[in-house]
Amino acid sequence: SKEVPAAQPIENAHALLFLGDKVTTDHISPAGSIARASAAAKYLLSKRLTPRQFNSYGARRGNDAVMTRGTFASIKLQNRLIGKPGPKTLHIPSGQTMDVFEAADRYQRDGVPLIILAGRDYGSGSSRDWVAKGPYLLGVRAVIAESFENLHKNQLVGMGILPLQFISGQNADSLDLSGKERFTILVPESVGLRQQLTVKTSKGTSFCVTAMFDSEKDVICFQHGGLLRYVARAALSSSPRPGADSAGCPPCP
Repeated sequence: SKEVPAAQPIENAHALLFLGDKVTTDHISPAGSIARASAAAKYLLSKRLTPRQFNSYGARRGNDAVMTRGTFASIKLQNRLIGKPGPKTLHIPSGQTMDVFEAADRYQRDGVPLIILAGRDYGSGSSRDWVAKGPYLLGVRAVIAESFENLHKNQLVGMGILPLQFISGQNADSLDLSGKERFTILVPESVGLRQQLTVKTSKGTSFCVTAMFDSEKDVICFQHGGLLRYVARAALSSSPRPGADSAGCPPCP
């Protein structure tokens, strides 16, 4: 549609991951070898590839099915929902521990939006082209962190993912968040630069966060649902009407 949809609240979201400080782009989108027990490996095996043919995530970056399954597939990922390193998380409704991709897939099939809780310096490290695309395809709608690496914050905005920062002096621990709550983020129809938003939890508590939009371009990009949708709408708006020539004029009789 050419019309820009109004922003909507993110209602009753679950935390896909509850992360700590210094989550790097390598944690989010690893480029190394595909582990034999990973969600990506299971997918490749289903396509009748052998482990010797798996190669690396970097070599398969053009395959969205592999790269989505490879998002948060780092063996060094520290997810507080499960308390030990590895590419696993807790599917909160069932209480089962499973691959991050499998949990995200279950949530998406149930129509449950997802967020990520994190600490300081979320998204630090070298740029990766899947560090925002991967979470988006997993169903992540917002990341709430103590601070963001600026480039990664821009990548999140470019995919329509809402980067939210705890207000100064607060974090998940000070707010007594377990990560198992459900979260409703009150996003107004027209969100502004560095606007404070309210997050309500299923425990009956609430806290404030800051929408990390640093420019009007950030706001416009988010309102469109990401950069690709913005570009698509711009192209539709500038394309000639049916029956018009390339200059936009009606055809001669």
